[in-house]
Amino acid sequence: MTRRSRPLSLAASLAAVLAVAGGAGACGSSGRSAQSAASAGASAPSAPSASSSASAAAPTRHVFVINLENKGYATTFGAASPAPYLSRTLRGQGVLLERYHGTAHNSLPNYLAQLSGQGPNPQQQADCPVFTPFVGAGSGATTVAPQQYVGSGCVYPASVPTLAGQLTGGGLTWKAYLEDMGADPAREAATCGHPALGAPDGTQRASSKDSYATKHNPFVYFRSITDSPTCTRQVVPLARLTQDLATTAATPNLTYITPNLCHDGHDTPCADGEPGGLTSADAWLRTWAPRILASPAYRQDGMLVVTFDESDGQGPDAATASAGEAPGPNSPKPGIVGPGGGRVGAVVVSPRTSPGTTSSVGYNHYSLLASIEDLFGLPHLGFAGQAGLPRFGSDVYSAR
Repeated sequence: MTRRSRPLSLAASLAAVLAVAGGAGACGSSGRSAQSAASAGASAPSAPSASSSASAAAPTRHVFVINLENKGYATTFGAASPAPYLSRTLRGQGVLLERYHGTAHNSLPNYLAQLSGQGPNPQQQADCPVFTPFVGAGSGATTVAPQQYVGSGCVYPASVPTLAGQLTGGGLTWKAYLEDMGADPAREAATCGHPALGAPDGTQRASSKDSYATKHNPFVYFRSITDSPTCTRQVVPLARLTQDLATTAATPNLTYITPNLCHDGHDTPCADGEPGGLTSADAWLRTWAPRILASPAYRQDGMLVVTFDESDGQGPDAATASAGEAPGPNSPKPGIVGPGGGRVGAVVVSPRTSPGTTSSVGYNHYSLLASIEDLFGLPHLGFAGQAGLPRFGSDVYSAR
C-alpha cells in the first residue's frame, strides 16, 4: 500500500533530532530552577494590537477543536484545494487565520503544545514509537522559563500541568473524542486508549479496521490524566459526540476532536480503501462540522477551530515558525530542519467572528492554547505564556 510521505521518516527524524539535540544537552542538564532561569526565556516581539483583547472573547463558553494532519497552507487553502468544504464553505462562515503555523515536526509535539504549552524533545519529535516515561534532567522536576520541563521521553509525570487540569480545577468540563479508538480491542482500549508505559506503540500505523493513532491523542501523554479514574469517561470514542451534542448541559466546555488516520488526511490511500488525504478529510468535515454548528451549545456561545498539526514537508513554508516562536530547552530546532511546524492555516467559526474575513496575524498552537485559556479566565501554561505571543483578539472576534 502506498502512503503519503511524512515530513521526515521515523528513522530519519529520530536521527535528525538526536543530532540536533546533541548541541542542546547543556541546556537540558543545567539543573537550573524556574526562578534562576527566568532570564532564559527568549524575547519576542510585541503582540499585534489586534490580538491583545482577552475580555472581548469572554462570552464564549464552548470551544470545539478539530485537528487535521500534515498539509501546508497552499495545498489546503489555495485555488486548487481538494478540500472545498473547508477552504470555501466553512471558511466563508468564519475567519481564516492565514498565518497560523504548526510548532514542530513531526505530529505529536504539536498536539502536546495545544494541551500543555510544552516544547518538544527528540523522542516526541519522532512521534514516540515507544511509550517511554518523561525523565527530568537532574534531580526532581527542572524547569526553565516559560515553565518548560527539562528532560526527555514521552509521558509526562503528574506534576506537569495541562489545559484539562486547569479546566477541571476551574469547575469547567472537557472531553476528547477520538475516532476509531477501541475499534480493535486487541490494539487499544475503547476509552483512554494508549500503550503500556515502556511498550512499543502499536497504533503508529492504521489497520483495515482500526485507524486510531495514540500520537494524535495528547491527553494520554500526561499521567495526571491517565492515572485519573475520570480518563475513561473523558477520553472516549468519537461516536459518543453525537449524544453529547444533543444538549448544552451534556456538551463540555472544551470538545477536542481527532479523526482517524484516514479522515484527518494523514494516510493516502487509507488502510480501508478510502482515498484519504484532503479528499477524505473534507468529506469527514462535511459530516461533522454541521452537527457541531447546529448543536445547542455552539448556537448558545460556541467557537469551532479547525486546523492542522503541521505542514507536510513540501515547499518553503514546511518548517517555518510564526514570529516570536522560541525553541524549548530540549530541542533547539522544533521543526527538526527548521524553527517550527510550517504554515498550515486555520479556520475559526463563531457568532463572534465575521463571515468570510481573514486575519494575517502570526498565530500558532501556543496561541490557540493561550486563547482558549483567555476564554475561560485561566493562566497561561508553558509557551502560551511567552511574552509577545499573539492571542485571539479583535481580528478574530470582529462581529458586532
